Amino acid sequence: MSGTTRKILVTSALPYANGSIHMGHLVEYLQTDIWVRFQKLRGHKCTYVCASDAHGTPVMIKARELGISPEDLTERISAEFVRDFAAFGVDFDNFHTTHSPENEALVIEIFEALQKVGDIYTRTIEQAYDEKEGMFLPDRFVRGTCPRCDSEDQYGDACEVCGATYSPADLIDPVSVLSGTIPVKRDSEHYFFRLSKYEKRLKAWLASARLEKSVLAKLEEWFDAGLRDWDISRDAPYFGFQIPGTDNKYFYVWLDAPVGYLASFKHLCDRRDDLDFDEYWRPGHDTEVYHFIGKDIMYFHTLFWPAVLEGAGFRTPGSVFAHGFLTVNGQKMSKSRGTFIKARTYLDNLNPSYLRYYYAAKLGPTTEDIDLNLDDFIARVNSDLIGKLVNIASRCAGFISKNFDGKLAPSLHDNALFGQVAGASGSIAEHYEKREYSKAMRMIMAFADEANRYIDDKKPWIMIKDEKTTADVQAVCTQGLNLFRSLMIYLAPVLPAVADDARAFLGERSWHWSDAETPLLGTSINKFKPLLTRVEAKQVSRMVEQSKEDANPGTGEQSVD
Repeated sequence: MSGTTRKILVTSALPYANGSIHMGHLVEYLQTDIWVRFQKLRGHKCTYVCASDAHGTPVMIKARELGISPEDLTERISAEFVRDFAAFGVDFDNFHTTHSPENEALVIEIFEALQKVGDIYTRTIEQAYDEKEGMFLPDRFVRGTCPRCDSEDQYGDACEVCGATYSPADLIDPVSVLSGTIPVKRDSEHYFFRLSKYEKRLKAWLASARLEKSVLAKLEEWFDAGLRDWDISRDAPYFGFQIPGTDNKYFYVWLDAPVGYLASFKHLCDRRDDLDFDEYWRPGHDTEVYHFIGKDIMYFHTLFWPAVLEGAGFRTPGSVFAHGFLTVNGQKMSKSRGTFIKARTYLDNLNPSYLRYYYAAKLGPTTEDIDLNLDDFIARVNSDLIGKLVNIASRCAGFISKNFDGKLAPSLHDNALFGQVAGASGSIAEHYEKREYSKAMRMIMAFADEANRYIDDKKPWIMIKDEKTTADVQAVCTQGLNLFRSLMIYLAPVLPAVADDARAFLGERSWHWSDAETPLLGTSINKFKPLLTRVEAKQVSRMVEQSKEDANPGTGEQSVD
């Protein structure tokens, strides 16, 4: 696969601009960033775009509460996103916003194309209406008693206690979240997309999209239940793009949010001569497009989205990669327990490289949830990164600097051992390609154990004291540093900041994946500086305590209305 240069466009789901990034969100952005960095390290042209999801009722209401415009709120939150993502090493080629001229133009183009082929129609529906606020209410802005289990204070679309799904009209004693008044029923004309027409075409796309087994199983359930046409409009007041030819109708945020993938890429293409929008988003080109998402938004990305794209004359994604949720200490993230941890709170206490590695060590290609066990986090980071990986370099570098003028030996001491590590390049690359990060991490750390056993066996600290073996120390330590270097190249997608420091220490300007297969010999290296320090339990405890003090963190979830 690495023989020819691939042209790949990658996206992550758009973070919703009404709150801060937290540990749960980072699963997705770190998973995506690792995959993108791996592709770039292999020499492929891989472009990573994202944007803040700016529209919808929650943003409008939050801005009103703060006494600012929705535009000001989304700009403020977007700036925070960019800052926090950068601190975690998430390297977007472009981060834009769905409240942009590119997005509006593309949404209208898609809408009008679907209209032209007869896939848009209008229908009158009945909705909950808040007379005091003068607006129709999204399902989640109505709360009441569950009609199935009688649990109180449940959302208007689903019960968190028994799992029942229903409409706000089914709630017992419904009230508006905004005003506390009882909503009334009122008719409104809405625009619909004929998703029901696309079943055969969607099944054809699914056959080629290489989706994960659990995703396919869920899709079969949805097909068996029958595809329902999709309501793509909302009534004023609403923060979004107005539907052409209407006075008070707006595109539903879930229509313009995924179009934000195209808009962010278009925004980038307009500034770069080496990227062509049509080459990636029109059919018939030898390019690849992949979406990384959470399993909670599979319906939108595996049914609505490919149908909308195909109907409007755009290319469909090559695949959609869905991941599971994050638990902390085996439980749902909790504000009261201090396990609902914001990205910024983590950054105020801990090195982001630790979390990048820990998530990689847990992540696979399935939708299984992963657990951030804080005790295991401390133990694994200290054992793998400090005790194994960095330890290889720290045990060897000093001897080269002090005794051999910082110069590596002209040959390796054990070519067979280096050959084992170099020979694993293809297997490790395949694990990255398939998003089997946990398997890649296990292989790499097994080689780190081998390297440390080699150093333990040779004991350069004893060899240096004997005139007969002093000269051999250079070869032994060159061997150790080359094993470290190869493993560091393999880990560069996961630990980019540590890899940059390691590369500078070894006196190299850049790395390519294949460099792990060729030893670095006879060159001068720089004085070694500690690449990472141990995680202290008190740092993690402080982070948890600070998260408890943060009484009202925004969820930042992708929007529902």
